Amino acid sequence: MCRAEGTMKHLFKNLRLLLESFIFAFQSVIVNRLRTILSLLGITIGIFAIISVFTIFDSLEINIRDSLAQAGENVIYVQKWPWAPEEGQEYAWWQYWNRPVPQYREYLALKEHSQLSEVVSFNALARTTLKYGNNSATDIVVWGATEEFEQTQTHEIELGRFFTPFEFHASRNLVVIGYNIADRLFRTDNPIGKEIKIRGHKALVIGVFKREGKSMFSSMDDFVVVPLQFMEKITDIRDENANPQILVKAKPNVSNEELKDEIRSILRSYRRLSPRADDNFALNSTSMLTSAIDQIFKMLHLAGFFIGIFSIIVGGFGIANIMFVSVKERTNIIGIQKALGAKRYFILLQFLFESMLLAITGGAVGLLIVFAGAAIMSSLIESFKVFLTAGNIVLGLGISATIGIISGFAPAWSAARMDPVTAINTSF
Repeated sequence: MCRAEGTMKHLFKNLRLLLESFIFAFQSVIVNRLRTILSLLGITIGIFAIISVFTIFDSLEINIRDSLAQAGENVIYVQKWPWAPEEGQEYAWWQYWNRPVPQYREYLALKEHSQLSEVVSFNALARTTLKYGNNSATDIVVWGATEEFEQTQTHEIELGRFFTPFEFHASRNLVVIGYNIADRLFRTDNPIGKEIKIRGHKALVIGVFKREGKSMFSSMDDFVVVPLQFMEKITDIRDENANPQILVKAKPNVSNEELKDEIRSILRSYRRLSPRADDNFALNSTSMLTSAIDQIFKMLHLAGFFIGIFSIIVGGFGIANIMFVSVKERTNIIGIQKALGAKRYFILLQFLFESMLLAITGGAVGLLIVFAGAAIMSSLIESFKVFLTAGNIVLGLGISATIGIISGFAPAWSAARMDPVTAINTSF
């Protein structure tokens, strides 16, 4: 029992000494305000430099990944052109030039023979001008799709409704429009039930997509969707300019690679390709882009770290210099403290706490500046959201604390080793 009480007393004593060391450090920081501000400046600039670089890179990566996620991670796009070359190979565009585009009959073949797909859809695009009365919207993408459109896309309807399966197969001219197009053509009017003109054909508006905001790639705010039957009246869906493509969504627990192998087998058989012939189609997926993005951002983060670390080092030298000055100024006080029985670690902790306070405060100020800059950029650029992530906040404070310890250790160690008699008799 007595041993336990002794242990508790020893623990409380050490905690009290730690608290006293911190109080001494805090008082020194408060009293020497000008020196404190100058010390903060170097670390603030350093943390601002490194964390702002990481914040921009992380935000760019988040924005790209969010935009890619809208395309569907488990969706394979059958197209003429590949999104990226095979790993370790160059993009042989001259070999892809004469490839045929995907056709509607191939969509039917995949829909009939694929066992691993949950959904197969076909769509084609056209750029044109939409008109309603005296209002017009130019260079609008018209998206002609089959009835599986909603199952392969994540877009929501805000007003009205989407097409019924019957309407996809009927010859009625119906259209669902994007939020921005509704605003440009109808202003404050309700667009549901109104007729617009698409390349001379009247189309009844039955729905409006929910506003998505600007995206780094594309947004349904500036698209319209029509049934494929209507699309064939507007453009030739077999033409390359219509960018025909087949979207195949995998069943649960089916990997993209498994689905690709099945699609490849069906299409090669349908197109009568010999075993030695190369594929004359591309099977694209977002994973092709995300793997390349991973490599790019690893290099960018490494470059950003080296860019910012030099600013941090300069700030660290500034704190070390200030701490040596602080030790010299308080030499007499250090001597008195040691004469009264203060241990070396008590003196050491005083200056380490002071150095860490300076560094962490400077880092916090730098993070606040980054946060303010991120908020301003997000408000000015609608299509690019800037995020100061929790990881970057922890990283910034962690780097600041580490620099504070490293920069303050040498001055603190020299103060802790002072001879009390020499320190008391030292005059400046």
